[in-house]
Amino acid sequence: MGPHRAARLIALLALVTPSMAQVPGWQFSHLPGEGDRAAMGCDRDADADTFTCLAVRCEDDFTIGLHVHSSRYGGDAGLWEMTLDREARSLLAEASPGPYGARFNADADFLLDRLRHGTFVYLRHSEDLNAPFAYIDLSGSMTAISEALYWCAPRTVPDEQNSAPGVDPEASETGEAQ
Repeated sequence: MGPHRAARLIALLALVTPSMAQVPGWQFSHLPGEGDRAAMGCDRDADADTFTCLAVRCEDDFTIGLHVHSSRYGGDAGLWEMTLDREARSLLAEASPGPYGARFNADADFLLDRLRHGTFVYLRHSEDLNAPFAYIDLSGSMTAISEALYWCAPRTVPDEQNSAPGVDPEASETGEAQ
């Protein structure tokens, strides 16, 4: 392979490889370790340096977590003012140890419902009175969130997994023959 063919191949790979920065719209979270367990929607002006995103995540204990992730100086914890399809709310985000800045605990069901079924959300931190509201389009949010929350589906208990007659669940788990 000549040097020109290698350069063209590298350029082609750069075009088809997804960006690892925040981009507008809804997609799987690109943050390390997140993979397809979280859907993230970022504002229409998002880039690698300035962004405001909402994330819906299947937590380690299989509960649903709603998070805010932004480039905001001062962090993401605190009160966030939101307008979701013309309904104004203020939601408190608490600092969280995960990859996102803060997690919404109170009114999380309300927020999840609006993110799934709504059309837009405007949001900003309540301390940033002079900052404009970030606009997040909710087109595609239902699909992205549903795919991420697939991993939070109820799991069967071991007794239900091996319920065929003559099968010993303990022996099946350890790989022993009966």
